[in-house]
Amino acid sequence: MTFAQEEKYTMPELKYKFDALEPHIDAKTMEIHYSKHHKAYLDNLNKSGGNTILGATAAGLEDLMFAVDGKNASIRNNGGGHYNHSLFWDILSPTPQKMADGKLEVAIKNQFVSQDSLIKLMNAEGLKRFGSGWVWLVVTPFKTLTIISTPNQDNPIMDLDDVKRGIPVLGIDVWEHAYYLNYQNKRGEYLKNIWNVVDWAQVGKNYEAALQSPLLKKIEKSNWKSFKEFNQLYSQITLPAKAGDYKLIKEKSDELLTKAEMLEKSNIPGSFQNTDIKSVLKELTSVIKDLHKSASKKPKDAKIQANLLKVEEVYKKVLEIVSK
Repeated sequence: MTFAQEEKYTMPELKYKFDALEPHIDAKTMEIHYSKHHKAYLDNLNKSGGNTILGATAAGLEDLMFAVDGKNASIRNNGGGHYNHSLFWDILSPTPQKMADGKLEVAIKNQFVSQDSLIKLMNAEGLKRFGSGWVWLVVTPFKTLTIISTPNQDNPIMDLDDVKRGIPVLGIDVWEHAYYLNYQNKRGEYLKNIWNVVDWAQVGKNYEAALQSPLLKKIEKSNWKSFKEFNQLYSQITLPAKAGDYKLIKEKSDELLTKAEMLEKSNIPGSFQNTDIKSVLKELTSVIKDLHKSASKKPKDAKIQANLLKVEEVYKKVLEIVSK
């Protein structure tokens, strides 16, 4: 699913009237949910500078979610609220297609046996969610389906320690404001009835878009822990070296070598398996060994610089592979 990029984020236009989903979702709940709750998330997101967080105006909403971590609570809560609700409205319809078909139907049968069992599992996750949150059907970086529950306005695209990342194709809101006027505290009844207005045709479109999305590969790479750790340390110690300051390389070349060895031995994400990544990572470890030797015993800056250039050349090959 994609959202338009504008100078400020805007409310998605509903494809139906507030009363169109009755009796499953009443008109008053829809009006308050869309016009008050969602609108508040949108307004607060724009006030918090969410549209400039990536260094340029009009950052795509999915890109914003990918960039969010636990440090910026305002962007996390309000950006999540805007993204989550935009997806939610999109998969609801007064005249829904009741059954999945095509590629999504096959994926559901492979992963969950049947659509009924998928719905039961999602409802169970919704009932288990203490307090407020969401239940998601998610495409993983391995292009399989999984069910994930998140608290508050978090979602599976975000870089959060306790959430398996992926692209959501269906989300069910289990905040009380989504159902309380009609169902009071009967969340289970709400979860049972909402499937009457879930449009599996739209979910199928979201699924096929997610399979082709470049974001899925970005998430896969971001889940490669050994790569992230190596890249972080590499950037930290080579940036000063480019300005002629080799202090950190002399102090941390052994740590960099350890990270390179761990990266070489790590589980390589599936989308990179058919590339030259294994041989390039082996070459990277080799040139970092040479760098470590030149930086640890009577180090001479000229020798360090020469070996660092070799490391940079090989690491550039790594980056070219993982950025394709």
